[in-house]
Amino acid sequence: MSKRKIVLIPGDGIGPNITAAVKKVLKASGAEIEWVERSAGLGALDEGEDVLPQRTLDAIKEYKVALKGPCTTPIGEGFISVNVQLRKALDLYAAVRPVRNLCGVKTRFTDVDLVIIRENTEGLYSGVENTVTPGVVMSMKVATEKACYRISKWAFEYARNRGRKKVTVFHKANIMKLTDGLFIKKSREVSGEYDDIEYEEIIIDAGCMKLVQDPGRFDVLLLENLYGDLISDLAAGFVGGLGVVPGANIGVRKAVFEAVHGSAPDIAGRNIANPLALLMSAVMMLNYLADTEGREDFCASADRIKQAYNKVLEQGMSTLDLGGSLGTQEFADALVDRMRDI
Repeated sequence: MSKRKIVLIPGDGIGPNITAAVKKVLKASGAEIEWVERSAGLGALDEGEDVLPQRTLDAIKEYKVALKGPCTTPIGEGFISVNVQLRKALDLYAAVRPVRNLCGVKTRFTDVDLVIIRENTEGLYSGVENTVTPGVVMSMKVATEKACYRISKWAFEYARNRGRKKVTVFHKANIMKLTDGLFIKKSREVSGEYDDIEYEEIIIDAGCMKLVQDPGRFDVLLLENLYGDLISDLAAGFVGGLGVVPGANIGVRKAVFEAVHGSAPDIAGRNIANPLALLMSAVMMLNYLADTEGREDFCASADRIKQAYNKVLEQGMSTLDLGGSLGTQEFADALVDRMRDI
């Protein structure tokens, strides 16, 4: 198979360190990839470019797929999140966050295997804010029939294609009757097309309670933008934290796969960051390319990597955040060694 060009955005803080580890593992897996490296975030600013350079966007538009490390987002001031800009500029409307227990990672729950699907382009994250009068500001929540319908359709298609049995919508339509009301209206409409998939609606505050009581009762969660952001991180806590969950942002023939945790500048360059979240995102990327482009070689590489990290974790070999003693690169080396036996 020929090499597939993929855009690589190392990111900020620990980004370059975990990116180097992931590249090492992907190479050892046999994945035929030619990386097209581009900058974003503070790294781009340091190079005198915009926080999301046009050449980075152009590269993703050309090659259709990117793997992205964490980028720093200022709190309460400064530039708009790189992630939000990417999603809007490329219309990556479906955020996908699989959350499942991993062998060797001890948590309070042992039966978590759910997927969170989040609408990525509107809601309160539309960024429509203004000052009404001195001392009074307003943020507008945006919902459109198009966006509500397509994310619902995407979620049900995903559930069917992956053998999932139920889609649950978390909403607050009892209060936000127009915006969240539109979201569940379109979800109900789409659910009627999928008799093989159970459909459920839960008001989000009650849903959060049920989720922390028994996450095993859920399968696919479908949420609007803000709710999806919050629930994604909450659910990560069931399985060990943001360092062990992957993430993808998918649109029409374009996708960005990313580490969902922060850039952790306090440990940058110390070789102690966990590369697993970015590696798991890379596995999602390989499977996506296998599905959309028929790259069966990528499917085999993804399975090899998954087997390797499951076995290594089961043997108690992990980074500091999971109670182990391995550094970032040493963890990658352990996976490479394990793949020789797979």
